[in-house]
Amino acid sequence: MGLFTGKTGLVFGIANDHSIAWAITEKLHAEGAEMGFTHLPDKDPQRPRMEHRLRKLVEPIGAKLILPCDVQQESHLDQVFAQAKETFGSVDFVVHSIAYAPIEDLKGQTINCSRSGFLTSMDISVYSLLTLARRSRDILKPGGSILTLTYLGGEKVIPGYNIMGVCKAALERLVEYLAHELGPAGIRINGLSAGPIKTLSSSAVGDFDSMLKLYDAMAPLRRNVTAEEVGKTGAYLLSDLASGVTGEVLHVDAGYHIMGAPPADMHT
Repeated sequence: MGLFTGKTGLVFGIANDHSIAWAITEKLHAEGAEMGFTHLPDKDPQRPRMEHRLRKLVEPIGAKLILPCDVQQESHLDQVFAQAKETFGSVDFVVHSIAYAPIEDLKGQTINCSRSGFLTSMDISVYSLLTLARRSRDILKPGGSILTLTYLGGEKVIPGYNIMGVCKAALERLVEYLAHELGPAGIRINGLSAGPIKTLSSSAVGDFDSMLKLYDAMAPLRRNVTAEEVGKTGAYLLSDLASGVTGEVLHVDAGYHIMGAPPADMHT
């Protein structure tokens, strides 16, 4: 028996096999979980690339439902949660791995972010967690758990992360407020702050290769983390092993976030 034998959940935001959400999903599946998934709606129904990409990953692990979902569309969210209730009745966990900023606003200086870019970034990256949590409250079992993904750029300035850092700061505070409000129902919510992992979204952020080298040199473990390590930690936070943990942002970054200056051996 695995940690998630007999447990069910929903996963929002797998883009491809490099996604952190996929690393978490792999661990959840290995521990016995049954899951439903969403993908971005395809612009061309005749060429459903988003759907095909997700199906290729999750059908072999027995996905119980696969649905399109644009988190800016209330009707999409209503459909997903109605189908989840019909399929599972109730669920044990929800994974929120959703973030977006228009590329021109993400690439430019934060001070130059457009009003529309700011609103879109906050809507998709932050409000989506709030609306998912509100809907999840109705189908999560007591003891259920919600997990969202964040990054150190929400706490400290990471050049190149720009407006997304502002979004992650808001996301992390939202985790705390939601933990306070969901706690009486026995529902937990936490954030996982991973070190830099090569994903589709990370390709749009600054000089990513330099960031990887910096982690290798500065992190107390003198290395970056792997997607598998992040996946294991995500599974922990969603499992009964973390039954007393809520409102936390847990760093999985080989200790990089604790450093205030380069170690003495950094240039040796």
